[in-house]
Amino acid sequence: MIEARGLTKRYGDKLAVNDLSFTVRPGIVTGFLGPNGAGKSTTMRMILGLDRPTSGQALINGRPYSSVHAPMQLVGALLDAKDVHGGRTARAHLNSLVQSNGLPKQRVDDVLAMTGMTETANRRIKGFSLGMSQRLGIAAAMLGDPEILIFDEPVNGLDPEGILWIRQFMHALAAEGRTVFVSSHLMSEMENTAEHLIVIGLGKLLADMSTKDFIAANSAGLVRVRTPHVDQMLDALRRTGLQPNVVDGHIEVLGTTTDAVGELAAENRVTLHELYTQRSSLEQAFMEMTRESVEYHADATVGSPQ
Repeated sequence: MIEARGLTKRYGDKLAVNDLSFTVRPGIVTGFLGPNGAGKSTTMRMILGLDRPTSGQALINGRPYSSVHAPMQLVGALLDAKDVHGGRTARAHLNSLVQSNGLPKQRVDDVLAMTGMTETANRRIKGFSLGMSQRLGIAAAMLGDPEILIFDEPVNGLDPEGILWIRQFMHALAAEGRTVFVSSHLMSEMENTAEHLIVIGLGKLLADMSTKDFIAANSAGLVRVRTPHVDQMLDALRRTGLQPNVVDGHIEVLGTTTDAVGELAAENRVTLHELYTQRSSLEQAFMEMTRESVEYHADATVGSPQ
């Protein structure tokens, strides 16, 4: 289990992380989301003892990471896939980690196979693509067979097969009862991977809830109706004070429910061919929640025709 308790980090006048408290529990994949500059990487570095908090504390299983006797057997982490010695082979890199941490040598072959790197184990790292570097970073994180995994942007550079693999891999780790904490800017991937979300903006906690609840809480339910009696249904909806629109052959209306629309159609003897609520995606819900917490705003009109 990972805990942040009033975690704060200041760099001069900049408050990178502001009184942040949350808990990452075992058995599920927890996504860590936030705009650029939100403080995600700084938070992960403080959890791993790489940065010292200005105040507050980060705990792993109730104690600071720096006090852990066998760190790789408790926590496996991937923060920067390219932060390795490019002149070494993948096998040599993993062997050095095994030797320096007193781990069984067999673990090298185990994690190479686990990450699909057996055939490339003797290639020099400097020739690796970003995707292969990510796989090597994940292999290194798994050397100690840890109960807690921390991944920062693990799908960067992976092809579709690799993305599917890491998604299934993280689900399998969580199913074994491990704690899996992962950050990503790929909202579509987080929607398919994370069961729980911790969302921060400008260093502050914005949300700590299930992915399903986050999407529901930060998106409007759009009721969509398909009927051969469009005008009749529009009139019935407008008489109740709603403001429906017709889009791509469907009537769309906010501020109501499928139950209410279904009952209204029955009262007015309108045949319905389709009736459902369309929820926003995680990306849309994330943008809605964090729009006031974005540090850098691009001007989408720059370079556009006048």
